Amino acid sequence: MKRITLKNVGQIGSADILLGDLTVFVGQQASGKSVALQWIKLLTDTSAIKAQLLEYGTDWDGDPRQFFDLYFGEGMSGIWHDGKSEVAQDGKAVDVAQLLKRKANVSRDERTFLIPAQRVLTLRDGWPRTFGDYKPGDPYSVRSFSERLRMLMEVEFKGDAALFPKANRLKSDYRDMLTASIFGGFSLGVRRDRSQKRLVLAEGADGLPLPYMVWSAGQREFVPLLLGIYWLMPPAKISRRDKIDLVIIEEMEMGLHPKAVSTLLMLVLELLSRGYRVCLSTHSQQIIDLVWAWQALKATRGSSPESLLDILGAPRSQPIRSVAKAVFAKPIRVYYFERGAEVREISRLDPDSDTGAEASWGGLLEFSGKANQAVADAAANASSVRRRPRKQALAG
Repeated sequence: MKRITLKNVGQIGSADILLGDLTVFVGQQASGKSVALQWIKLLTDTSAIKAQLLEYGTDWDGDPRQFFDLYFGEGMSGIWHDGKSEVAQDGKAVDVAQLLKRKANVSRDERTFLIPAQRVLTLRDGWPRTFGDYKPGDPYSVRSFSERLRMLMEVEFKGDAALFPKANRLKSDYRDMLTASIFGGFSLGVRRDRSQKRLVLAEGADGLPLPYMVWSAGQREFVPLLLGIYWLMPPAKISRRDKIDLVIIEEMEMGLHPKAVSTLLMLVLELLSRGYRVCLSTHSQQIIDLVWAWQALKATRGSSPESLLDILGAPRSQPIRSVAKAVFAKPIRVYYFERGAEVREISRLDPDSDTGAEASWGGLLEFSGKANQAVADAAANASSVRRRPRKQALAG
């Protein structure tokens, strides 16, 4: 998929989205970002999605509304309005009823890997839940991602006690950055509690295992994301999952300190360098700051790709410098979502733009702008009082 067009779908009035190598969605909650991302997944992987839903005993009797409740989540069938809603892929209109008649793909080949915003729900007592452990009305994206993590643990990591740091997963520089920004010296591993396996954190070789419920909120958010990244970055000489073209990560900044977000952004650059296209949804000004600086650097003659590493606080080692060089020129697109309105491209992120959404970077600069203005006004008033003559000041 290169382009998706939506009209009158859920909170989206209209959207014509051309995907870059890196695409970023911004906008308030319930403005349609997740709906658009899930449509991208549905259009690229319809057959695999149907196969998985059917395997676990769900059916929709050929009714698109029932399917939408299964796929988007209970109560979401209302996002589609017969006769008004439209969807197109790469300029070609999609007949939703015909789309859902596609033959289920038993091989489960997928083109899009979606890491959902609700990823914290994928772990129960520190272990990935099965697809069937969820209710049929829970969003497919969460159920599918959880099942992927479970298979990763049961197949690729079967018998492995240590998951982080792990020598054959991620470059050593990334491991160092994650240790400093997220794990704080703790390791991630697998322990058995009687016959039940679970993920635990431990400090040092002899540290007591810390179960899932005592982890920090950021660690609980991050570990499922880390496991998803592990799956996308196989060990040894395999650079990527050859069937996957597009990686979607929803709100990767949740629960994380800015230093941890910078580390995650370095992992996004790594995904791009491996040939994946990446689409992010975010409420983080930090992420848009990087995109703005990246676009400005590309437009500046003589600028160095290594400047990206300085922004993110990453080391200038040869492997990491190679990543920056590989991704520096890749096209980036940014889209602003507003409830019930047209989705607007704001890729230039020009603070002097006449378009309010672009000048405020999708609203992410509004608060800091108001704070700066309030302080500037107060300083100006204080200066004016100091300049008034003494008698006038006393009279006042």
